[in-house]
Amino acid sequence: MAKKDEKNSDYGADQITVLEGLDPVRKRPGMYIGSTSAAGLHHLIWEVVDNSIDEAMAGHADEIWVNLLPDRLVSVRDNGRGIPVGMHKVTGISALETVLTKLHAGGKFGGGGYKVSGGLHGVGVSVVNALSEYLKAEIHRDGKIWEQEFKAGIPQKPAKAVGKCDDRGTTIFFKPDATIFTELDFSWGKILDRLRQQSYLTKGITININDKRESHREKKYRFHFEGGIKSYIKSLHRNKDVKNETVFYVDKDINDCKVEVALQYNDEYNETLLAFANNIHNPEGGTHVAGFKSALTRTLNNYARSKNLLKEKEENLTGEDVREGLTAIISVKLGDPQFEGQTKGKLGSAEMKGYVESIFGEAFNTYLEEHPKEGEAIIGKCILSSQARLAARSARATILRKGALEGMTLPGKLADCSSRHPEECEIYIVEGDSAGGSAKQGRNRRFQAILPLRGKILNVERARLDKMLANNEIKNLVIALGTNIDEQFDLAKLRYHRIIIMTDADVDGSHIRTLLLTLFFRHFNSLVTDGHIYIAQPPLYQIKKGSSVSYAYTEEEKEAIIISLGGTPEDSIEISEENDDEETFVIEEKDEAIIKKAAEEAEKKKNSKIHIQRYKGLGEMNPEQLWETTMNPETRIVKQVTVEDAAKADQIFDMLMGDNVAPRKNFIQTHAKKVQNLDI
Repeated sequence: MAKKDEKNSDYGADQITVLEGLDPVRKRPGMYIGSTSAAGLHHLIWEVVDNSIDEAMAGHADEIWVNLLPDRLVSVRDNGRGIPVGMHKVTGISALETVLTKLHAGGKFGGGGYKVSGGLHGVGVSVVNALSEYLKAEIHRDGKIWEQEFKAGIPQKPAKAVGKCDDRGTTIFFKPDATIFTELDFSWGKILDRLRQQSYLTKGITININDKRESHREKKYRFHFEGGIKSYIKSLHRNKDVKNETVFYVDKDINDCKVEVALQYNDEYNETLLAFANNIHNPEGGTHVAGFKSALTRTLNNYARSKNLLKEKEENLTGEDVREGLTAIISVKLGDPQFEGQTKGKLGSAEMKGYVESIFGEAFNTYLEEHPKEGEAIIGKCILSSQARLAARSARATILRKGALEGMTLPGKLADCSSRHPEECEIYIVEGDSAGGSAKQGRNRRFQAILPLRGKILNVERARLDKMLANNEIKNLVIALGTNIDEQFDLAKLRYHRIIIMTDADVDGSHIRTLLLTLFFRHFNSLVTDGHIYIAQPPLYQIKKGSSVSYAYTEEEKEAIIISLGGTPEDSIEISEENDDEETFVIEEKDEAIIKKAAEEAEKKKNSKIHIQRYKGLGEMNPEQLWETTMNPETRIVKQVTVEDAAKADQIFDMLMGDNVAPRKNFIQTHAKKVQNLDI
């Protein structure tokens, strides 16, 4: 007989909890909106707006209004058909209340309400209701105005008619629940970026955004792009030199699906490819991207051969060759999209590969025949890319061959760590040999590696790979990381899971940091997107009073520390080097009373002043200080580098690091007054 487990003796049917209605959402909000931070907060707006976009894609709405109101209230209105308010046969309550209180309820499952929708799972507006301390739905339909209010997802009264109207549409007012979200301030910039993108993807729709919050001066934007994603391409190329002045564009229906593709080439080396399915961004691509890439490579090779732009003995252009300098947007709309993963990051619907491949391939071939000069410019760009690829392959092989011959010898400047477990290892990329020396002495040798850089690395925004790999600093970094670079990049071979950029808190340090971030974003993109890149935050000041030592990372922290020590900024003395303005007491007698008195006098003098040391560079800190302030995992501050919008990040890097001076000058003039702690 099995021995009775006393610990589990009271575990029975009574201990099984069933969460009814919207309770699962309130208990585990992260499962439905990703997080309860700023990303989750904004997700509430996206869910409601997506419903209005679905109405527009179905041809029933052409205008949306989004308002940020006082007291954290948000309203989203459209001029669509309005959510049905009649009694639902299955639930026994109104269709409006069903949609707002039942998960997986809506017009997107049976096939009759929407042929195409982004809200695949049907949980959108009900999740918003569950996570809002207050929500009101106002429906204009069939000549009447209907209203219903909810608190924490619970209906306060049944839906009822409150007036008459001669228009139609749905308005949702909601106020995020302060007990659930850790961040409650909506970002105006983030909302603008998202809704601008949705306007591009839904050709002809108008989206109005108003900021009426009490703490903000009222701001208004109105987005309407008749050209759709064709206009989107022009926006992305606003400050770039293009190869084909006429943007390629095709918009065609096939078997109840829609395929829309726009592309244009620029004279740079990077590829920007944005893919969407039912207006949902697919950062991981999918079947529609596979079809596009296949047709692009085949069509350009066929065209180059037919026009004798590729010689008979020359090998075909590769996918990498034909996508250098390409900016393309693929937007498909289909009735029953199959996505891989809950985040909908990758489209899995098999039929879309063939649809995109045939429609795009045929249209792009026609475009090349009708625009021979632009076709020749595109092929010339691709051939140049092919030649550079072969040169880069040779340069990469040299690095790998050298490493193999020397037993995979790491760079001599690298002070490696002893651990061989990448998940616990970190590498500091340090500005200058002086700071590198302090970092090497102050580090924890078990898991911290140090790679000093000599000066500023090459600006990779303006260089091809073969030129990059001829740069010693970049070559050392590639070998140290172990991942190789670009198409041979292998994240599994990464030797350090935390890559920490540690530069001085001055203009040169900021420039070096930007050059490194450009390198990582352009050629080691997975390191950025997977969260492996960090920025160290060395202190700006050391503040001493007697035996008390504090460090300040901002001007505000400095002021607060001085006040906490009983002083004011005006009373303190700022010094540039450690131990300046301090007295040394030399005591020859061994009388204990004299020694005690001298020590008390010294302490009294010390306590009369607050000493501030302004660190101009990492090299001014000794190894102990550098460890304590910037390298000790228990006390340091590091910022993780993330990318929320790859297209926007691409534009910023191009503007700041590219060849076009005018937009960079305009950016500097616009934002110069916002810069703090600028050393000149």
